[in-house]
Amino acid sequence: EVQLQASGGGLVQAGGSLRLSCLASGFTFDDAGMAWFRQAPGKEREGVASISSDGTMTYKDSVKGRFTISSDNAKNTVHLQMNSLNPEDTAVYYCAADLISYHTTSYAQEPLLRQWYDYWGQGTLVTVSS
Repeated sequence: EVQLQASGGGLVQAGGSLRLSCLASGFTFDDAGMAWFRQAPGKEREGVASISSDGTMTYKDSVKGRFTISSDNAKNTVHLQMNSLNPEDTAVYYCAADLISYHTTSYAQEPLLRQWYDYWGQGTLVTVSS
């Protein structure tokens, strides 16, 4: 059974940092594309960062240079290191796994599209105060 368990959210002041973790089970990262999405109140869920099975990382423009996605294959865990946080980063953050399309050219071209991801974690709330 595929499961994703996200953790690490919390309240932080603007300029601060948080590290999110997603513990995965039921599959290996060699056979998946992984991503972090976020959803702010009243807004659509959007892709923030992804890491493909070959280690290619992709970021939403607004988080480039501030967020870093990484995977620890030995622990089946994906992390999202978030630095220089600002109030616009406030959202529920979800980790997601694509076990079907991750190896396709279409996925590689746009890995932050929600449509690729078949499995979702429960979400962890990040609140950035000004």
